[in-house]
Amino acid sequence: MTTLKDIAKEVGVSVSTVSRVLNMKYSNAASKETQDRIWEVVRKTNYKPNIYARCLKKGADLDMPSKGPKSIYCIYARSSAPTENPFFSEVAHSIEYECYQNNCFVKYLFLGYDLSNPQISKQISDIKADGIVIIGRYDEKLLESFLKNHKHVVYTGLNKIDTKYDQIICDGYEAACMAVDYLYGLGHRKIAYIGEEENETRFLGYKDSLHRLGLSYNKEIVTNIRQSFDGGYMGAKKLINRSNNFSAVFCANDITATGALRAFKECALKIPEDISIISVDDIEMSQYTSPMLTTVHIPTDELGKVATRILFERIANGPHLPLKIMLPFHLIKRESCGKPSDKFK
Repeated sequence: MTTLKDIAKEVGVSVSTVSRVLNMKYSNAASKETQDRIWEVVRKTNYKPNIYARCLKKGADLDMPSKGPKSIYCIYARSSAPTENPFFSEVAHSIEYECYQNNCFVKYLFLGYDLSNPQISKQISDIKADGIVIIGRYDEKLLESFLKNHKHVVYTGLNKIDTKYDQIICDGYEAACMAVDYLYGLGHRKIAYIGEEENETRFLGYKDSLHRLGLSYNKEIVTNIRQSFDGGYMGAKKLINRSNNFSAVFCANDITATGALRAFKECALKIPEDISIISVDDIEMSQYTSPMLTTVHIPTDELGKVATRILFERIANGPHLPLKIMLPFHLIKRESCGKPSDKFK
């Protein structure tokens, strides 16, 4: 049986560091990389805490743990690698923490990209687990056959989906509307977009907001790119090469905005004096960019926590009518947005 000492030895940290990371989600006891590595080893070894010791410490009933679920797995539906977008990792860490605290563990993490390979998909579908959490927008046809033998499935993300599964949503469409409205309130009337377009509610929110505010939609200042650091960088470069007729940019997420910031800086453009930038997510990185990124805060911790608790409820009590739970968001005003320059007034 794997112990904390075994995990500490493999990661190369102290037992107390492992304990603090597993018991305190936002522990400062280790770097993000080390915390990721600890959770990776927990998954790999199927480590579970001493549930009886935990119950005695909490004064809980010793029979309670036997009633809980044993294992679940997560699917990163949108990302080819979780490290490309910390949003997914933050939600997954919340799920893992909630599982750990409830005598459960995340047995596997899969990529949506894995499911596109029929052979790999078949191998994955044969894995036994008590439930599944899908993180991020997914291809319904791709998952349909994969999920047909799984009755406990919960989805969480920013895009509403037409599904029979429970879904925990923070509305990306409305978050995008809030971002565009904020730019408009600062005086911006030429607002560009960097991000994905197809089946992306944040893009739809951007377009609809322009229409609602009486602003024209200009394809020249819209770039359809993969929502990643490299995508944001390339999208910003395309905007600069195509046009200088924009005073602000709405990026679909923070990691894309971070890439765009770098590209604009390389072109000697000042943020926010020349161009204002706003995005969605409020990942940890957004407060360490220069300038610090204005963004719409998405409660990643609560997305993972609520999704996991709903899944536990389904596993314990069986299926019910599917739930759709909407979580709130709010604007985080930092340094990357300001009033438009004189040439746009």
